[in-house]
Amino acid sequence: MVRYSPYTSAMEEPTEREPGKVSEIEHGRPRRARGIYLLPNLFTTAALFAGFYGVLAAMNGQFEKAAIAIFVAMVLDGLDGRVARMTDTQTAFGAEYDSLSDMVAFGLAPSLVMYEWSLSSLGKQGWLAAFIYTAGAALRLARFNSRLDTADKRFFTGLPSPSAAAILAAWVWVSVDNAVPGDARAWMGLLLTAGAGLLMVSNVPYHSFKQIDFKGRVPFFAIVLVMLIFAIVLTEPPLVLFAGFMIYTLSGPALGLQRWIQKRRARRSAA
Repeated sequence: MVRYSPYTSAMEEPTEREPGKVSEIEHGRPRRARGIYLLPNLFTTAALFAGFYGVLAAMNGQFEKAAIAIFVAMVLDGLDGRVARMTDTQTAFGAEYDSLSDMVAFGLAPSLVMYEWSLSSLGKQGWLAAFIYTAGAALRLARFNSRLDTADKRFFTGLPSPSAAAILAAWVWVSVDNAVPGDARAWMGLLLTAGAGLLMVSNVPYHSFKQIDFKGRVPFFAIVLVMLIFAIVLTEPPLVLFAGFMIYTLSGPALGLQRWIQKRRARRSAA
């Protein structure tokens, strides 16, 4: 629509405003354009749907599909932030929406899938472990959001919720594929669920790997290494994923112990 400007004799074409950005001044206050960026929020919505589908699959007894859905949510969750940064479409709305999606996909879905798969047979101990995990995920996300501007980008404080969800999903997948007996899978599930929930709210440091530059050049051997990793994962996906994320989970306490020893030695040398 063409409009005439009262300040000039020329006709003005309305410009298309970008969502979330200040467009003009109205009544002495900046007015923000309505709307959200579509592309990164599509990935976030897809991750949310994957977590929701995982719960539905578990309720219908399709536990292998439920575990795979949580891993799909992990991949999509890793993409939405990168897409937002690459396309310069980062907004406060996207950050809040991503946290809510994470709570469903990595907080509620894994605990409910694990409860339906094995923890329900343990009675009060089972649902208590599931609640510890869910509450731990909520507290972990709240702490992460509150320290977003001050935290060291190289490390996470506490086990990241996607990694905690991966441990539970991988264990469900492993126990389904290998027909693990009921008692063994229930008590192992109890240990993993409660342990992951407590590690999420701990002060144990974990590498974030955010310092890796995916845009820079790498040696040719790096591509070969990536191909080997894919080949190893595809040979036995549930077992390899479970082992990989367990190693990452245990690397946090090992890193924390290493820091504690270094601080103790520094105090002794200073004394």
